[in-house]
Order: sequence, then structure tokens, then C-alpha cells
Amino acid sequence: MKVRKAVITAAGWGTRFLPVTKAQPKEMLPLVNKPLIQYSVEEVIASGIEQIILITALGKRALEDYFDRSFELEYFLEQKGEIRLLKEMRDLSGLVNICYVRQKEQLGLGHAILTARDVVGEEPFAVLLPDDIIDSRVPALKQMLDIYERYGTNVVAVERVSREDTVKYGIIEPREVSGGDYQVLDLVEKPEPEEAPSDLGVVGRYILMPQIFDALEATPRGKNQEIQLTDALRLLLKGQAIYAGEFKGVRYDVGAPIGWLKATASFALRDPDIGQELREYLQQLL
Repeated sequence: MKVRKAVITAAGWGTRFLPVTKAQPKEMLPLVNKPLIQYSVEEVIASGIEQIILITALGKRALEDYFDRSFELEYFLEQKGEIRLLKEMRDLSGLVNICYVRQKEQLGLGHAILTARDVVGEEPFAVLLPDDIIDSRVPALKQMLDIYERYGTNVVAVERVSREDTVKYGIIEPREVSGGDYQVLDLVEKPEPEEAPSDLGVVGRYILMPQIFDALEATPRGKNQEIQLTDALRLLLKGQAIYAGEFKGVRYDVGAPIGWLKATASFALRDPDIGQELREYLQQLL
């Protein structure tokens, strides 16, 4: 069955960016000339998915406003003759169909996905975490969809992490099927290095079958009283296969200041308008 819907989770507090996220959604922080959330939306579109379900929360109204039309702004730009900017603003509001669902309590990634159940229905769907910006020639989500086409079941994106960093990720126990494709035998949430079954950590791209919702409903709350997606995937493994794919690309954890700065530098240096000037400035600093 074709994957037609993508869930983007954007309901977290953004505590790693406090105090700025006290008044502004983390997903609206700029990465060069676009907010972080737009990169996820554009990846969904480039991967051929038709509808986005954006999970938001209290204080995230700016996300809805950003993708909506602003007739006053369009009128102002038209009167000033700013035709290029006017087209960009109109194109932005027409990018894709977006449905907004509020997560009323921050009870973890698993709970955020569960709030989308009624909108997703009984069909496979994608999940993207905006904290993970993946710079790649072929969109990372499209790479996961290609794996889904091969196996017709759940898919998680993975990348190799250092042993000391296994405590930051869900780690899979893999059985290699072909180059870069693995069958997931088990998953462990943030294991100590000596207990990790591999060095393959799950990152923010998933293709999930609708049965994940029943697994999430049956998953007890874990650390911080949150419903962990990894725990639900372990339950799902009892009845469905899960595959993992190593994506081709560079991932930036833009949910942390250092990751956001690295992504900003990398993207800005390639920007045709500002890249050269920025490169010269950095060379002066060095």
C-alpha cells in the first residue's frame, strides 16, 4: 500500500535552546533563510507524500501561521513591486496539505505519534523528527520509502554511532539482509556501551504500519512517564517484521545548539548569495 501521509512531530519544549524557546518554537529557528520545520516539510514533498500531519502543542501557533496565507503581507509586497518575494510567500502557503493535531501533554515521542491515530487511519505512514536535518542528494525519507517498497513493512532509519554515544539512541540488533538493509531482531533504548547489541542507532525517519498504534496503546510509560517509541516497536516485533536502512547523507542534530551551528555553517557556505563572503570571514577569524 502506498504511503500517503507523513507525521512530523513538533510538540516538544525545546529545552536545549532555552531561554529563546520560552517564547518561540524551536522548529521556527532559522537555518540560513528558512525555519527548521520547512526542511522537514520540503523533504516530505520531495519524497512524493501527499499529506502532512503536524503534531504541535501550546505555544506553537507560529508553525500554523507560517504555512498559512498572509493576505496583508501579500498585498504589501504587491504594492511595493516585490514580485519575487510575493511568489515565494504564495508558494509557501501552497506547498502541501497540512493537518494540525495538538499534543496536550508532552508524554514522549510515542505519545505524540499516537495523537495522530484518527487522522492517519488504517494505512502505513511516515514519521519525521525535525531535530534531524539530513543533507542528502536523495531525500532520506525517500530512501526509507524505497526500503519499504522492497519489504512492505515497518522501516527505521539508522546510522553508525560511536560506542560511547549508544546511551543517546535506540540501538538495533541487526541481521544484514543486503548492503545497508537490516532485519531488526531487537531494539534497546539508550543502552550502555557494553550492553549495546550494535553500533546502529535509530534516527528521525520511520515508515510505520498502522498496527504501531495498538502497540503504543499497550506500551506502559517509561522514563519521565513518557511513552517511548522504541518500547512500542519492540512490542510490534512480536507480530510484524521491522527493517532498518542506513541512509546516505549527513545528519545534523539541530535540536542542540552545536548541531544547529554546524548545520548553519555547512548550509550557509554552499549558499550562492552568502557562501563566499562567509568563507572569507571565517578565514579571517581563523
